[in-house]
Order: sequence, then structure tokens, then C-alpha cells
Amino acid sequence: MKNMRGFVLLGLAAMAAGAIFAATMTTPPPWAFPVNPPAAPPRNTDTSPKHVPGSSVALTVDQTRDGYNVPDWHPDGHPPMPEVVAHGRKPEVRACGYCHLPNGFGRPENATIAGLPPDYIAQQIADFRSGARISSEPKMGPPVAMVAIAKAVPDPDVSVAAAYFSSLHLKSWIRVVETETVPKTHVSGSMLVPDATGGTEPIGERIIETPENLDRTELRDAASGFIAYAPVGSVDKGAALVTTGAAGKTTACGVCHGQDLRGLGPVPPIAGRSPSYVVRQLVDFQNGTRNGRWSALMKPVVAKLTVSDMVSIAAYTASRTP
Repeated sequence: MKNMRGFVLLGLAAMAAGAIFAATMTTPPPWAFPVNPPAAPPRNTDTSPKHVPGSSVALTVDQTRDGYNVPDWHPDGHPPMPEVVAHGRKPEVRACGYCHLPNGFGRPENATIAGLPPDYIAQQIADFRSGARISSEPKMGPPVAMVAIAKAVPDPDVSVAAAYFSSLHLKSWIRVVETETVPKTHVSGSMLVPDATGGTEPIGERIIETPENLDRTELRDAASGFIAYAPVGSVDKGAALVTTGAAGKTTACGVCHGQDLRGLGPVPPIAGRSPSYVVRQLVDFQNGTRNGRWSALMKPVVAKLTVSDMVSIAAYTASRTP
């Protein structure tokens, strides 16, 4: 009850802050909101069975691209998937585990949902369905897909999927590396992947989150994680913003998300999660495109943040142990 009273008071303060802080519209940074190029991907002609380390499963490339049959390379690494998680509900509802993976770890273009409170997961579906949650970049494919799925999925399936993903435990999945230069990348599959020709470029004020092993990621191997390149010094700067609020620049995240950033009551954990996703949410909160239940709590938190601040916050939270 004490925590809940605190959330209510914070909510009242947030609503009052709406009259104080003028809305700041932030242009969605392309590296955090990747949009697929218009050209269609080349047709697959490879029908040979594929394998990934640590698995005896064999799947073809086409099988790994079937959104209604989750490519489950590591069936012993998670509980049995419910029907909606493993196969969805044709034709409108893609399998939840296809995008978010059977272990719920997700990928940079969507969300890590392993270990989120089940009521929180269900509320996000409700917000997508109602239009309270959309993306600041309307051309980004995965948020558009989530809106369509949310409008089609039956509530019982939402409850079953939320309970499943909430029961999973996130482990370290993203390696944060501070650097001045990064591999040149392009957008493919709604994420940043290294250019085949190689080369590097200055990182600037960006986080470049890309697969540790592109081949395994393209096969949707849920045991192959990601590397997040961040500007030098961003983790320390993020620590100040996250843990102290940096002298009023924002609110210390632990007030709501827990001192270890592993969640508190209905508020989700943010430690060890995709920094690309975290930046997108901060931008969406600031722009008002994410405006569902509890969103009022975030409005004063993000009101003064620059994209550089968001980069630092995301680098720090991604570097924490889930």
C-alpha cells in the first residue's frame, strides 16, 4: 500500500507537471527508429537445413521466416509455449514468440518482455489497441504491426501470453561497449546490421545496437545476443541521470523502477534491456505518442531530456544486470 500511495502521488505530480512543462517534440532519431528500405529483400533460394550452436534442431531459412511457427532452436530453454505464443491466431495475429523470441528476450526492433509484470504486458496491448500507444515514427514496421495485432488478439490469449512471458527470467543479453567509432551499418529487418563492405564511422550521439552474430540473428536464434556501441563516457553520464536525476534534470529512475532497476510493483524492470527500445520509449513519452495508463508519471521525467541524455540513460540501463 505504501508503494501504491507513492505511485498515486507521483501520478498527481506528473499531471500537474503537464501544465508546467511545455511539450517538447523530438525528431525520432533514425538509428533508434529504423525504417526498412522500400526495396524488397531478395528471394530465398536456399533450402538446405540450418543449425545453430548448442542446438540439435534443423530448420530451413523459410521455416525461420514463418511468423505462425516460432523457430524454436532451444526448446529446453523455456517452458512449453502456449498456442498463441508458438503459433499465433491466423490470419491477423502473428505468434508472439516469433518477434519477441521464445525466451521473451526480444530484439532491438521490438521489446524485451521476459519478466515484465503480467498486468503491465496486458495494459500495453490495451494501449496499442486503443490508440494510446503509437510510434513517433509512423513508418517503423514493428510498432505498426503491434497495433494491428493488438486490435485482433482475443483477451484470453493476451492473458495467457502475458502470464507466460512474465514467468520468464531475463539474463544478460546485450553487451555495452563505449567507443568513438562504430561499424558502418544499414537497416535490414527493422534493425541495424553491419555493411557487407565493412568500414567504420564516428559514433556521434548515437547508440548502435547490432547483432553479435548476424547469421544467427537472421535465423532467429534466441541464444545469440547483441552488442550496443555507445559514446565514450555515456555510461557514467547515464549513471548520474538515472541514480540522482542530475540536479533536477530528471527524476531518479529508482524511485519508480526500484533501486536495482528491476521493477517495483506494476512498474516494469529496465535493467539490461535494449537501449534502442529505451530511447524509443523516452522519445515517445516526450512526444506524447505513448500516452496510456501510467504515462503521466513519465511526462515530467522526460520533459528536459535531450537525445544525448536519452543515449546516456539507455547505455547505463542496458549495462546493468537484469
